Amino acid sequence: MRYSTLAASMTLALGLSANLHASLPGQGVSVQAFHSPIAEEKFQTVIVNKALAKLGYDVQPIKEVDYSAGYTAMANGDITYTAVNWFPLHNNMYSNAGGDDKFYRKGTYISGAAQGYLIDKKTADQYGIDSIDDLKDPKLAALFDTDGDGKADLAGCQAGWGCEGVIEHQLTEFKLRDAITHKQGQYAAIISDTIARFKQGKPVLYYTWTPYWVSGKLVPGKDVIWLEVPYSANPNGTDTKLPNGKNYGFDINSERIVANKKWAEANPAAAKLFEIIKLPINAVSAENMMISNGEDSLKDIERHADLWINANQATFNQWIETAKQAAK
Repeated sequence: MRYSTLAASMTLALGLSANLHASLPGQGVSVQAFHSPIAEEKFQTVIVNKALAKLGYDVQPIKEVDYSAGYTAMANGDITYTAVNWFPLHNNMYSNAGGDDKFYRKGTYISGAAQGYLIDKKTADQYGIDSIDDLKDPKLAALFDTDGDGKADLAGCQAGWGCEGVIEHQLTEFKLRDAITHKQGQYAAIISDTIARFKQGKPVLYYTWTPYWVSGKLVPGKDVIWLEVPYSANPNGTDTKLPNGKNYGFDINSERIVANKKWAEANPAAAKLFEIIKLPINAVSAENMMISNGEDSLKDIERHADLWINANQATFNQWIETAKQAAK
Protein backbone atom coordinates (compact mmCIF):
# COMPACT_ATOMS: atom_id res chain seq x y z
CA MET A 1 0.00 0.00 0.00
CA ARG A 2 2.80 2.34 0.96
CA TYR A 3 4.71 1.44 -2.25
CA SER A 4 1.63 2.16 -4.36
CA THR A 5 1.11 5.51 -2.66
CA LEU A 6 4.76 6.46 -3.13
CA ALA A 7 4.70 5.42 -6.79
CA ALA A 8 1.52 7.38 -7.38
CA SER A 9 3.01 10.45 -5.72
CA MET A 10 6.16 10.22 -7.82
CA THR A 11 4.12 9.82 -11.01
CA LEU A 12 2.02 12.85 -10.12
CA ALA A 13 5.11 14.92 -9.33
CA LEU A 14 6.80 13.93 -12.56
CA GLY A 15 3.64 14.69 -14.47
CA LEU A 16 3.32 18.13 -12.91
CA SER A 17 7.00 18.83 -13.62
CA ALA A 18 6.62 17.77 -17.24
CA ASN A 19 3.49 19.88 -17.68
CA LEU A 20 5.22 22.87 -16.11
CA HIS A 21 8.23 22.41 -18.38
CA ALA A 22 6.08 21.91 -21.46
CA SER A 23 4.08 25.03 -20.66
CA LEU A 24 7.08 27.26 -21.29
CA PRO A 25 6.56 29.04 -24.63
CA GLY A 26 10.11 28.52 -25.86
CA GLN A 27 10.20 24.78 -25.27
CA GLY A 28 12.04 23.04 -28.14
CA VAL A 29 12.92 26.29 -29.95
CA SER A 30 16.55 27.24 -30.55
CA VAL A 31 17.70 30.86 -30.33
CA GLN A 32 21.02 32.26 -31.57
CA ALA A 33 22.30 35.74 -30.69
CA PHE A 34 25.19 37.67 -32.18
CA HIS A 35 27.20 40.73 -31.31
CA SER A 36 30.33 42.22 -32.82
CA PRO A 37 33.78 41.10 -31.59
CA ILE A 38 33.60 43.68 -28.78
CA ALA A 39 33.60 42.06 -25.34
CA GLU A 40 31.67 45.02 -23.95
CA GLU A 41 28.59 43.99 -25.95
CA LYS A 42 28.33 40.61 -24.26
CA PHE A 43 26.79 41.74 -20.96
CA GLN A 44 23.58 43.11 -22.46
CA THR A 45 23.31 40.08 -24.76
CA VAL A 46 23.77 37.62 -21.88
CA ILE A 47 20.95 39.28 -19.92
CA VAL A 48 18.55 38.80 -22.84
CA ASN A 49 19.71 35.20 -23.23
CA LYS A 50 19.07 34.49 -19.56
CA ALA A 51 15.53 35.85 -19.92
CA LEU A 52 14.98 33.70 -23.02
CA ALA A 53 16.21 30.65 -21.11
CA LYS A 54 13.61 31.36 -18.41
CA LEU A 55 11.00 31.25 -21.17
CA GLY A 56 12.21 27.77 -22.10
CA TYR A 57 14.21 28.60 -25.22
CA ASP A 58 17.26 26.53 -26.13
CA VAL A 59 19.86 29.29 -25.99
CA GLN A 60 22.93 28.70 -28.15
CA PRO A 61 26.39 30.18 -27.45
CA ILE A 62 26.67 33.78 -28.66
CA LYS A 63 28.32 34.26 -32.04
CA GLU A 64 30.80 37.09 -32.50
CA VAL A 65 30.77 38.43 -36.06
CA ASP A 66 31.11 41.82 -37.71
CA TYR A 67 27.89 43.79 -37.81
CA SER A 68 27.32 43.68 -41.57
CA ALA A 69 27.78 39.90 -41.72
CA GLY A 70 25.56 39.50 -38.66
CA TYR A 71 22.68 41.48 -40.15
CA THR A 72 22.89 39.44 -43.36
CA ALA A 73 22.92 36.14 -41.45
CA MET A 74 19.99 37.33 -39.34
CA ALA A 75 17.98 38.29 -42.42
CA ASN A 76 18.61 34.80 -43.80
CA GLY A 77 17.51 33.14 -40.56
CA ASP A 78 20.95 31.76 -39.66
CA ILE A 79 21.04 34.03 -36.60
CA THR A 80 18.00 34.87 -34.47
CA TYR A 81 18.69 38.28 -32.94
CA THR A 82 21.11 40.95 -31.80
CA ALA A 83 20.79 43.13 -28.71
CA VAL A 84 23.16 45.77 -30.11
CA ASN A 85 21.40 47.37 -33.04
CA TRP A 86 22.76 50.91 -32.74
CA PHE A 87 19.98 53.27 -33.77
CA PRO A 88 20.34 55.31 -35.91
CA LEU A 89 24.05 54.54 -36.48
CA HIS A 90 23.28 51.14 -38.04
CA ASN A 91 20.36 52.35 -40.18
CA ASN A 92 22.19 51.78 -43.46
CA MET A 93 23.27 48.25 -42.52
CA TYR A 94 19.75 47.49 -41.30
CA SER A 95 18.19 48.73 -44.54
CA ASN A 96 20.76 47.09 -46.80
CA ALA A 97 20.12 43.70 -45.19
CA GLY A 98 16.36 43.89 -45.75
CA GLY A 99 14.99 46.42 -43.28
CA ASP A 100 11.50 46.01 -41.88
CA ASP A 101 10.70 43.29 -44.43
CA LYS A 102 13.27 40.98 -42.86
CA PHE A 103 13.55 42.20 -39.28
CA TYR A 104 11.44 42.63 -36.17
CA ARG A 105 12.29 45.69 -34.08
CA LYS A 106 10.11 47.15 -31.33
CA GLY A 107 11.02 48.97 -28.17
CA THR A 108 14.35 50.37 -27.00
CA TYR A 109 16.70 48.28 -24.87
CA ILE A 110 19.35 50.86 -23.86
CA SER A 111 18.94 54.64 -24.21
CA GLY A 112 21.24 57.65 -24.15
CA ALA A 113 24.38 56.43 -25.89
CA ALA A 114 26.60 59.39 -26.79
CA GLN A 115 29.47 59.48 -29.30
CA GLY A 116 31.94 62.02 -30.49
CA TYR A 117 35.43 63.52 -30.50
CA LEU A 118 37.36 64.35 -27.36
CA ILE A 119 40.67 65.98 -26.42
CA ASP A 120 42.50 66.28 -23.12
CA LYS A 121 41.22 69.12 -20.96
CA LYS A 122 44.70 70.51 -20.27
CA THR A 123 45.33 71.24 -23.95
CA ALA A 124 41.76 72.45 -24.48
CA ASP A 125 42.07 74.98 -21.65
CA GLN A 126 45.57 76.11 -22.62
CA TYR A 127 44.75 76.80 -26.27
CA GLY A 128 41.01 77.52 -26.09
CA ILE A 129 40.03 74.53 -28.23
CA ASP A 130 36.36 73.57 -28.07
CA SER A 131 35.52 72.65 -31.68
CA ILE A 132 37.03 70.17 -34.10
CA ASP A 133 37.02 73.06 -36.56
CA ASP A 134 39.76 74.72 -34.46
CA LEU A 135 42.18 72.10 -35.75
CA LYS A 136 42.21 73.78 -39.16
CA ASP A 137 44.88 75.94 -37.54
CA PRO A 138 48.11 74.04 -38.38
CA LYS A 139 49.70 75.01 -35.06
CA LEU A 140 46.79 73.51 -33.12
CA ALA A 141 46.61 70.41 -35.33
CA ALA A 142 50.32 69.80 -34.76
CA LEU A 143 49.71 69.47 -31.03
CA PHE A 144 48.01 66.13 -31.71
CA ASP A 145 50.56 64.87 -34.24
CA THR A 146 51.84 61.42 -33.25
CA ASP A 147 53.70 60.43 -36.44
CA GLY A 148 55.58 63.61 -37.36
CA ASP A 149 53.65 64.69 -40.47
CA GLY A 150 52.28 67.87 -38.87
CA LYS A 151 48.64 66.70 -38.98
CA ALA A 152 46.50 65.84 -35.96
CA ASP A 153 46.11 62.09 -35.50
CA LEU A 154 42.62 61.05 -34.48
CA ALA A 155 42.33 57.72 -32.67
CA GLY A 156 39.29 56.72 -34.65
CA CYS A 157 36.66 54.11 -35.37
CA GLN A 158 37.31 50.52 -36.34
CA ALA A 159 36.24 49.66 -39.89
CA GLY A 160 32.84 48.01 -40.09
CA TRP A 161 31.38 49.52 -36.95
CA GLY A 162 29.39 52.28 -38.68
CA CYS A 163 31.01 55.19 -36.82
CA GLU A 164 33.84 55.25 -39.36
CA GLY A 165 31.33 56.37 -42.01
CA VAL A 166 30.31 59.37 -39.94
CA ILE A 167 33.91 60.37 -39.25
CA GLU A 168 34.93 60.06 -42.91
CA HIS A 169 31.86 62.05 -43.97
CA GLN A 170 32.66 64.85 -41.53
CA LEU A 171 36.35 65.07 -42.39
CA THR A 172 35.29 65.83 -45.96
CA GLU A 173 32.28 68.00 -45.10
CA PHE A 174 34.20 70.18 -42.64
CA LYS A 175 37.28 70.33 -44.92
CA LEU A 176 39.52 68.78 -42.28
CA ARG A 177 41.44 66.26 -44.37
CA ASP A 178 44.49 68.52 -44.56
CA ALA A 179 44.40 68.91 -40.78
CA ILE A 180 43.42 65.48 -39.40
CA THR A 181 44.41 61.90 -40.16
CA HIS A 182 41.82 59.30 -39.18
CA LYS A 183 43.83 56.49 -37.57
CA GLN A 184 42.00 53.17 -37.83
CA GLY A 185 42.74 49.62 -36.79
CA GLN A 186 41.91 47.56 -33.72
CA TYR A 187 40.18 50.11 -31.51
CA ALA A 188 41.26 48.47 -28.26
CA ALA A 189 44.93 48.85 -29.23
CA ILE A 190 44.53 52.40 -30.54
CA ILE A 191 42.68 53.64 -27.48
CA SER A 192 45.16 51.94 -25.15
CA ASP A 193 47.96 53.90 -26.85
CA THR A 194 45.88 57.06 -26.48
CA ILE A 195 45.40 56.51 -22.75
CA ALA A 196 49.13 55.86 -22.37
CA ARG A 197 49.89 59.18 -24.11
CA PHE A 198 47.46 60.96 -21.79
CA LYS A 199 49.19 59.47 -18.73
CA GLN A 200 52.48 60.80 -20.10
CA GLY A 201 50.97 64.30 -20.16
CA LYS A 202 50.77 64.46 -23.96
CA PRO A 203 47.81 65.91 -25.92
CA VAL A 204 45.27 63.34 -27.15
CA LEU A 205 42.51 63.41 -29.76
CA TYR A 206 40.16 60.45 -30.04
CA TYR A 207 36.71 59.15 -30.89
CA THR A 208 34.72 57.14 -28.38
CA TRP A 209 31.18 56.31 -27.33
CA THR A 210 29.11 55.51 -24.26
CA PRO A 211 28.41 53.11 -22.70
CA TYR A 212 32.06 52.08 -22.77
CA TRP A 213 34.87 51.92 -20.22
CA VAL A 214 37.03 54.62 -21.83
CA SER A 215 34.97 57.41 -20.26
CA GLY A 216 35.66 55.83 -16.88
CA LYS A 217 39.41 56.10 -17.51
CA LEU A 218 39.34 59.50 -19.25
CA VAL A 219 36.45 61.25 -17.54
CA PRO A 220 34.67 63.94 -19.62
CA GLY A 221 34.73 67.29 -17.84
CA LYS A 222 37.61 66.22 -15.59
CA ASP A 223 40.29 64.70 -17.82
CA VAL A 224 38.92 65.42 -21.29
CA ILE A 225 36.28 67.49 -23.08
CA TRP A 226 33.90 66.76 -25.94
CA LEU A 227 34.61 68.75 -29.11
CA GLU A 228 31.74 70.39 -30.93
CA VAL A 229 31.32 70.36 -34.70
CA PRO A 230 30.44 73.44 -36.82
CA TYR A 231 27.00 72.08 -37.76
CA SER A 232 25.09 68.84 -38.21
CA ALA A 233 26.54 66.68 -40.98
CA ASN A 234 26.28 62.90 -41.10
CA PRO A 235 25.21 60.19 -43.57
CA ASN A 236 21.82 59.83 -41.83
CA GLY A 237 20.99 63.47 -42.57
CA THR A 238 19.83 64.01 -38.99
CA ASP A 239 20.11 67.07 -36.77
CA THR A 240 22.64 66.23 -34.06
CA LYS A 241 22.24 69.46 -32.10
CA LEU A 242 21.37 68.75 -28.46
CA PRO A 243 18.67 70.53 -26.44
CA ASN A 244 21.40 72.44 -24.59
CA GLY A 245 22.65 73.86 -27.89
CA LYS A 246 25.81 71.73 -28.05
CA ASN A 247 26.53 69.74 -31.20
CA TYR A 248 29.00 66.87 -31.01
CA GLY A 249 28.34 65.60 -34.53
CA PHE A 250 26.72 62.28 -33.66
CA ASP A 251 23.15 61.34 -32.87
CA ILE A 252 22.39 60.26 -29.32
CA ASN A 253 21.99 56.56 -30.08
CA SER A 254 20.01 53.78 -28.50
CA GLU A 255 20.67 50.07 -28.58
CA ARG A 256 17.66 48.18 -29.84
CA ILE A 257 16.96 44.48 -30.19
CA VAL A 258 16.53 43.29 -33.75
CA ALA A 259 15.38 39.77 -34.61
CA ASN A 260 14.63 37.74 -37.70
CA LYS A 261 11.06 38.72 -38.53
CA LYS A 262 9.71 35.23 -39.31
CA TRP A 263 11.18 33.83 -36.11
CA ALA A 264 9.75 36.68 -34.02
CA GLU A 265 6.29 36.24 -35.55
CA ALA A 266 6.41 32.51 -34.71
CA ASN A 267 7.59 33.25 -31.14
CA PRO A 268 5.35 35.91 -29.61
CA ALA A 269 6.80 35.42 -26.11
CA ALA A 270 10.31 36.24 -27.28
CA ALA A 271 9.00 39.08 -29.44
CA LYS A 272 7.28 40.61 -26.42
CA LEU A 273 10.44 40.21 -24.35
CA PHE A 274 12.46 41.98 -27.05
CA GLU A 275 9.94 44.82 -26.98
CA ILE A 276 9.75 45.41 -23.22
CA ILE A 277 13.18 44.57 -21.83
CA LYS A 278 15.23 47.61 -20.77
CA LEU A 279 18.70 48.04 -19.32
CA PRO A 280 20.01 51.29 -17.76
CA ILE A 281 23.01 52.69 -19.62
CA ASN A 282 24.82 53.25 -16.31
CA ALA A 283 24.60 49.51 -15.58
CA VAL A 284 26.35 48.79 -18.87
CA SER A 285 29.04 51.39 -18.22
CA ALA A 286 29.70 49.99 -14.75
CA GLU A 287 29.99 46.45 -16.10
CA ASN A 288 32.26 47.61 -18.91
CA MET A 289 34.60 49.08 -16.30
CA MET A 290 34.82 45.65 -14.66
CA ILE A 291 35.78 44.21 -18.05
CA SER A 292 38.50 46.85 -18.45
CA ASN A 293 39.85 45.89 -15.02
CA GLY A 294 40.42 42.31 -16.15
CA GLU A 295 37.07 40.63 -15.48
CA ASP A 296 36.65 39.87 -19.18
CA SER A 297 36.08 36.12 -19.45
CA LEU A 298 32.70 34.66 -20.39
CA LYS A 299 32.43 33.31 -16.84
CA ASP A 300 33.06 36.80 -15.45
CA ILE A 301 30.48 38.43 -17.72
CA GLU A 302 27.91 35.71 -16.91
CA ARG A 303 28.50 36.50 -13.23
CA HIS A 304 28.09 40.23 -13.88
CA ALA A 305 24.75 39.51 -15.56
CA ASP A 306 23.60 37.31 -12.67
CA LEU A 307 24.51 40.02 -10.18
CA TRP A 308 22.48 42.61 -12.09
CA ILE A 309 19.50 40.26 -12.43
CA ASN A 310 19.60 39.38 -8.72
CA ALA A 311 19.65 43.09 -7.84
CA ASN A 312 16.67 43.71 -10.15
CA GLN A 313 14.82 40.42 -9.69
CA ALA A 314 11.32 41.87 -9.53
CA THR A 315 11.81 43.70 -12.82
CA PHE A 316 13.31 40.61 -14.45
CA ASN A 317 10.43 38.43 -13.22
CA GLN A 318 7.90 40.89 -14.63
CA TRP A 319 9.54 40.68 -18.06
CA ILE A 320 9.17 36.90 -17.98
CA GLU A 321 5.52 36.98 -16.90
CA THR A 322 4.57 39.60 -19.48
CA ALA A 323 6.32 37.61 -22.21
CA LYS A 324 4.55 34.41 -21.15
CA GLN A 325 1.17 36.15 -21.35
CA ALA A 326 1.91 37.19 -24.95
CA ALA A 327 2.17 33.53 -25.94
CA LYS A 328 -1.35 32.69 -24.72
